[in-house]
Amino acid sequence: MKVTDIPFNAFLKIEEAPADSSYLLQLQESPSHLNHVGTVHAGVQLALAEAASGQYLMQALPELADKVVGVVRRVEAKFKKPMQGAIFSRAITPLDEIQNAAEQLAAKGRRLIPVTVEIIDRSDNVGLVATFEWFAAKRE
Repeated sequence: MKVTDIPFNAFLKIEEAPADSSYLLQLQESPSHLNHVGTVHAGVQLALAEAASGQYLMQALPELADKVVGVVRRVEAKFKKPMQGAIFSRAITPLDEIQNAAEQLAAKGRRLIPVTVEIIDRSDNVGLVATFEWFAAKRE
C-alpha cells in the first residue's frame, strides 16, 4: 500500500512530491487545512510529517515492505514557524542510520527506528521538525 492511499492521508489529500524535487510528500494549499489564525493547522503538519517518515522508510528499505509491519510508537515535535500555503516534507535522518537499523531488525526480528522529518514551505522555511519512532517487527 502506498502511504498516500492510507484513508486519513487520502482524506487530507497528501500527495507524492514530484520525482525531480528533494521532497517526499506534499500538501497543496487548502482552506480546510487552516487553524483559527489562518496558518496551516498543527495536526495537518504532523500528519504530513508522519506520512513522510513512513514514506522514507519504505523508500529506504523496499525489500522489507512485505516482510515487516511498522507502527508509530512515539513522536517528538517542535513547531518553529507558522506555515502558510502549500507545505512539503523531507527526511533529514541519514540513510545509513536507517540501513543500520534494518540490519538490526533482520537479526533480532524487531527494532525501534527513529526518522526525523522537516515540514517546509515554498520559500524553504522550516515550520516543523519531528522525530517519529517507528516500532518495526517481522511479520509472522
